[in-house]
Amino acid sequence: MPPPDAPTRSPRRMSPQARRAQLVSAALDLYGARSPEEVAVEDVTRAADVSRALFYRYFSGMEELHVAALGSVADELIDRVALPGDGALDDQLADALDVFLDVVGRHSRAYVALLRSGSVVSTGETDALVDGVRDHIVDLLCVRGGVPEPSALQLMTLRGWVALVEGSVLAWLEAGRVPDRSGLRDWLVAQLFAMLGVTVARDGDAQFSTTPSAFGTSR
Repeated sequence: MPPPDAPTRSPRRMSPQARRAQLVSAALDLYGARSPEEVAVEDVTRAADVSRALFYRYFSGMEELHVAALGSVADELIDRVALPGDGALDDQLADALDVFLDVVGRHSRAYVALLRSGSVVSTGETDALVDGVRDHIVDLLCVRGGVPEPSALQLMTLRGWVALVEGSVLAWLEAGRVPDRSGLRDWLVAQLFAMLGVTVARDGDAQFSTTPSAFGTSR
């Protein structure tokens, strides 16, 4: 009988989709202990209990696997972060940020690598993944705010807030998650409405309300 800490043997036969997902999962598990750029093919094959030859049947190398693994994190953010439209927007934003922080907290090293332009795993493809998450969040805010065609200043405000979220979360992760998660979440919610307040005061075309419970109400 193998010892309790022995790696689980990989099934001999798996569908191509399942095998590819297994390798992605192995990479994400490794990212939990070290930065993506420190993970090598040998680490993944050992963790997944597969041969190098099998690895190269599915990925051309670590760069392609990094994109697939980081892409799965971006996909999870897009799939799970939502503003359903029921209730006050500040409560919805708090819930959405909790989901966001949960995902990036579980994949902290992968998320840092995804956003760090100087990272060796940063490519045009990973930049596109980040842009996809940003666009998703901005679109959610526009739809929930009742402004399908935001003015230039409105769009700058929302994109600026998303950039604030990204930068703050990176600093939060690197500072040992201080302040606590609820404190960071509530501060980010307040920041959005403060930024919208400045935009409404300066943009005659702005329609966002700075009242969280009536976010989509025109001035």
